[in-house]
Amino acid sequence: MDLGDKNKLNKLEDLKKKLFDKNYQVKFEHRENFPHFHSKEVTDSWEKREVSSPDTRFNMYGKTSIFKKFFVFSMIFFVLALVYASFMFFIRSNTVSNENIDISIQSNAFTAGGEEYSLLLEVVNKNNSALQLADLVVEYPKSSASSLSKDNEHIRLSLGTIPAGGKKNENVKFILFGEQGTIRPVNVSLEYRIEGSNAIFVKKKIYDVTISSTPINILVDAPLEANSNQDLILEVSTILNATKPASRMLLKVDYPIGFQFIRATPMPSSNNNVWSLGDLAPGAERKISIVGKMLDVFEGEEKIFRVWSGSQSVSDKSVIETIFNSFEHKMVVRESAIEARLSINGVSNREYAVDTKTGIEGQIQWKNNLETKISNLEIKARISGNAVNKKTISARQGFYNSAQDIIIWDKNSNSQLLEADPGEIGAVSFSLSSLSLFSASSGLLSSPSINIDVFITGEKSEAGGSSVNLASKESRIIKIISDVGLSAKALYASGPFTNVGPLPPKAEQTTSYTITWFLSNTANPISKTQVRATIPSWVSFKGTFLPANEDLSYNAPTREIVWNVGNITKGAGLVGGGREVSFQLDFNPSLSQVDSSPILINESVLTGHDDFANVDVRVRKSSLDIRLLNDLNFPPGGDRVVE
Repeated sequence: MDLGDKNKLNKLEDLKKKLFDKNYQVKFEHRENFPHFHSKEVTDSWEKREVSSPDTRFNMYGKTSIFKKFFVFSMIFFVLALVYASFMFFIRSNTVSNENIDISIQSNAFTAGGEEYSLLLEVVNKNNSALQLADLVVEYPKSSASSLSKDNEHIRLSLGTIPAGGKKNENVKFILFGEQGTIRPVNVSLEYRIEGSNAIFVKKKIYDVTISSTPINILVDAPLEANSNQDLILEVSTILNATKPASRMLLKVDYPIGFQFIRATPMPSSNNNVWSLGDLAPGAERKISIVGKMLDVFEGEEKIFRVWSGSQSVSDKSVIETIFNSFEHKMVVRESAIEARLSINGVSNREYAVDTKTGIEGQIQWKNNLETKISNLEIKARISGNAVNKKTISARQGFYNSAQDIIIWDKNSNSQLLEADPGEIGAVSFSLSSLSLFSASSGLLSSPSINIDVFITGEKSEAGGSSVNLASKESRIIKIISDVGLSAKALYASGPFTNVGPLPPKAEQTTSYTITWFLSNTANPISKTQVRATIPSWVSFKGTFLPANEDLSYNAPTREIVWNVGNITKGAGLVGGGREVSFQLDFNPSLSQVDSSPILINESVLTGHDDFANVDVRVRKSSLDIRLLNDLNFPPGGDRVVE
């Protein structure tokens, strides 16, 4: 055995001795938590290593750490418990919640419209704090409106302070309106403050009250269906149900689009849809009859008539201030069994305007809208009005009875009218002209118009051999447009101004002229009237005009002269004085214009509005020129330019 092996054997023996020696203590070597990645040599001898006892290490890192954690957790829990207890005791006990406020209503859910209603309220404060500066607000509809709006009535009552656990009782009285069976919402609000805060808190509750009866009954007797262009009647009745009189009562009817008011009994007090019922005693009744027709409507359209009744406004006598009741009547438009459509010059509008120079061509188109035949059709056209020229009335396949002013078409003059199949369409026509609007013998014709009323009748056979008479009506109004006259003259020797310059004019020498516009009018007032004309570049506006009170102006950039006439009365220039204005122009001819006819003023155009015929009017007057000659044979002092 060599020396190296002996040393190793001795080391093993020494190690055994140390392991079994009771007095030998192991030394623990502290090591880093994270190992290093480089290699480390192991010592040759174990005696130099000191190892700590396993029990000692456990006490240092185990039991001590757990105890500290438990102690810290206990302290945190104790602090949180103390904070929560303080919050509940000092703060939570003073918090006010809307959930702890009760608003109870101890009133009947029904009331008669127009009668005083008592709303019994009880407010209970179940909070631990008082409600300070408490106000009770009751909001309800002012009229018969079905919902709350900006125009509601408000009642505010001061309740003062409601202590913790306390309650307040109030009796609020007001009047509700509406139709029988409708519901009116009542909004009850409690506004309050709490100690230490300026904020206003609100507790709300809505209570629905049903109207058991209305203070005024509205009844409408009218058809559920209406034919286009046929007269229909609405019978409206009102009865006061209240136990007390009602003063200054109004009734208003809102008509649907397409309804044309014709007449009413009694006549409306305002417009064509407001009636004053006056002061009504309990049980008093008022009746109104309205006659009208549906125009420009279509098959199947639903039309609604709305009727309102209530007290009159103090500021406006045509307005209902407080609505007591309202009512709706629905009506469906149906085609007539037999209809006649009248058109004038191809236009089927109810009103038509035409001037005296234009002829009037009328066409009546009829139709059978039934699914069965119609026999013995007869069409009549009654022609009336102050502008009818009876001598010009002509009817094709018809007879004009001048004594009755009626054109008749029947089976004797038109075989197609003997019998009409389902859906069959036919037409008849006529023509006429209007009278002159002014004549020396008859004078001025004021508000000239022609009325044409068309009636069509027929028979429909029923089972058993009986027949039913069918009828329909159509009307048109033809308004005659007023004849407005405009004359324009260029003057030299006459007129309100003194003109200068050579006459005939000479090249490169200025000659002044007077232009006069004169207006006349026949039957209808004309408004918004203007006369306009422009001048060429070789003419200049001198800036003078007469009468000085006329509104005449010149626009240099556009070279336009404008006369703002305004209104022209009917008969102006014919049975009364006409409107006239004169102004001066300077004519500056050039050599290039010799032997030509230079224009002094271009076309004059009048525009205005016929207030009776409700149409715009336009009149044109051609331009004025002058002949520029080389010789001097022009008569001195004469007016070369004519109208």
